[in-house]
Amino acid sequence: MLLLKTGSTGDQVSQLQQRLTDLQFYSGPVDGTYSDDVSSAVSAFQTSRGLSVDGKVGPNTWNALFPPPPNPSLAAMPLGERCLAVTGSLETSKLVPEYFSGLAGNFDGQGISFGALQWNLGQGTLQPLLNKMLSDSPDVMANAFGDGFDSLKTMLAGQKSAQLAWAQSIQDASGKAVAEPWKSRFVALGQTAEFQAIEIAAADKYRQKGEQLFGRFGLTTERAMALMFDIAVQNGDISGDVDALIRQDYAAIPDGTDPLQAEVLKMQAVANRRAEAANPKFVEDVRTRKLMIANGVGVVHGFHYDLESQFAIRLATISA
Repeated sequence: MLLLKTGSTGDQVSQLQQRLTDLQFYSGPVDGTYSDDVSSAVSAFQTSRGLSVDGKVGPNTWNALFPPPPNPSLAAMPLGERCLAVTGSLETSKLVPEYFSGLAGNFDGQGISFGALQWNLGQGTLQPLLNKMLSDSPDVMANAFGDGFDSLKTMLAGQKSAQLAWAQSIQDASGKAVAEPWKSRFVALGQTAEFQAIEIAAADKYRQKGEQLFGRFGLTTERAMALMFDIAVQNGDISGDVDALIRQDYAAIPDGTDPLQAEVLKMQAVANRRAEAANPKFVEDVRTRKLMIANGVGVVHGFHYDLESQFAIRLATISA
């Protein structure tokens, strides 16, 4: 595991020093020695990005300094699919395309949650996707599930209670995570182009809702569209009472504010007000997630996000 700290030396330290210099956190020599000045610069950087501040460079800080590039195909995708990539990552803690195979067990009483947006058996949102795959691409599905295919088909033909009992039967000893070989079978399904297309189609209703919210609140940028898509998925809608509070915040933005800065202030208002309307247990979790999107960078559940570099989501006006 990567860990650079005071006293470390070598090429990685030189790379770190140059990056901190480029970001204007460090003005010392680029000599490959992790000095106290480097540690102070790292602490300042960590503070600016909402990371844990310790003056050391572990995996999270390194990824924040050197975010991985977006999947080469991601920048060419329609904006709706890029928004799905952001929310899919937040839902599964995975990047494209791994989030299509995001799998959770019965930790929340929903039996199985699967896919980019964690469709699940308990709410009846996963069964339509699996049935669509069974209807359209049975051979591909059979290949993914192997000798478990018949069991899966029997489950899909049953009632909700039987489906949840089946899901419980394939959990591990904790009763809250899918056991092998079922875990690998579901992951294999999520890796197929056919099921990924089904997930993208199933996410379209959230794209449409996000577009409605985007227009309703007078927003203009790609980043704002990603925020509204995420609200549509995680929170459903924005009530009239919350709408009124957001409008008050909008009115407080000074006249003459740079349009893109005003857009950020509007997104922050939406993020904070929608979070405050959430279940009290989840207010800060929702706030952290929404403000990360509004600001374009941040840490959610220990994972550093940079929307432009990782997802090709920019603070740029959407062309008509």
